[in-house]
Amino acid sequence: MISDDERIALFLDYENLAIGARDGLGVAPFDFGPIADALAERGRVVARRAYADWSYFDEDRRLLARAQVELIEIPQRLGGSRKNAADIKMAVDAIELAYERGFITTFAIGTGDSDFTPLVHKLRELDKRVIGIGVQSSTSALLPPACDEFLFYDRLPGVEPVAPVRAPRRGRRPAAAATAPPAPEPTPPVVEAPEPPAEDDGPADDADRDLGALVARTLAGLQRHTDGPVLASRVKRAILRKDPTFDEADHGFRNFSELLRRLETERVVELRPGTAQGDPEVTFPQGESAEAAEAAAFRLLVDVITRLRTPQSRPQLSGLKNQLRKREPGFSEKRYGFNSFSAFVRAARARGLVTMDWDEDTGDYLLDVPA
Repeated sequence: MISDDERIALFLDYENLAIGARDGLGVAPFDFGPIADALAERGRVVARRAYADWSYFDEDRRLLARAQVELIEIPQRLGGSRKNAADIKMAVDAIELAYERGFITTFAIGTGDSDFTPLVHKLRELDKRVIGIGVQSSTSALLPPACDEFLFYDRLPGVEPVAPVRAPRRGRRPAAAATAPPAPEPTPPVVEAPEPPAEDDGPADDADRDLGALVARTLAGLQRHTDGPVLASRVKRAILRKDPTFDEADHGFRNFSELLRRLETERVVELRPGTAQGDPEVTFPQGESAEAAEAAAFRLLVDVITRLRTPQSRPQLSGLKNQLRKREPGFSEKRYGFNSFSAFVRAARARGLVTMDWDEDTGDYLLDVPA
């Protein structure tokens, strides 16, 4: 498990990630936010570098610059030399940083290319923890076992696939990465119908739900990746790493402890005495636990789909949330830690509760309940 003092250097083989996300998930341009959030739960990211020929990623370049990622230019060359130049440059820079910055404890390597396996081995020889990050359909089978931890981009909170995921390919890297990446092809989007608030909802209620979801997601991430109790001060630091502009005063609270006490009354979290006065341990409520509430939400989803399906048709993903709100006006997937309704439905699919198939005629996902 990781310590509270983890200091992370992030290196992105950007072509591999961007092309893998586009071809395997239909995501273009590449969304860096889920990676930033996942690493923020693990420690401080003290260096962020991405390697590519940026003339092919103009929009991505602007998005990464806003996320404070240093862009390393690898100019276009003929044949496979451009790929080799990017790989070698990234490996050399990572090793150089490992020797020059002894305070860095962890290297996050964003790629699915098995060519980076020797780099991972060398970093671990230098007593560095290595986190791999890659798109599942374009990640070599050799790479994840070499890392201390491997994050599949597809599974990170906030990633929204908009096309069926292709079967995993076990090559060294996507074939398209050896040549100039073509322009992204249009892919069918997942359209979520506008979601009117319940009658008693208002802007303040929505803000409170978003705030509770942020704390719940952060706490869940810390519990997964931390050994021992999670203190309030650590939750606050992790939230600030995700959003440096966060201030509980903007939500009407004098301090973070007051915010947590409010969430405790709403059964979002539970507070226990910590090791220091004023810094309580934060956990999820016992009894009617977060897991029980989530299970009830999944049962609601299954029941609504069962009622809407007919022998001739199945309900579509678009507009389904409105159907749930007709049954449960206060329903919000954010209450259970999901960034979007489609992520909530995919979680139900992963648990075998529903099926979710793309339909070309409707341009939407059709849902059903397994027999």
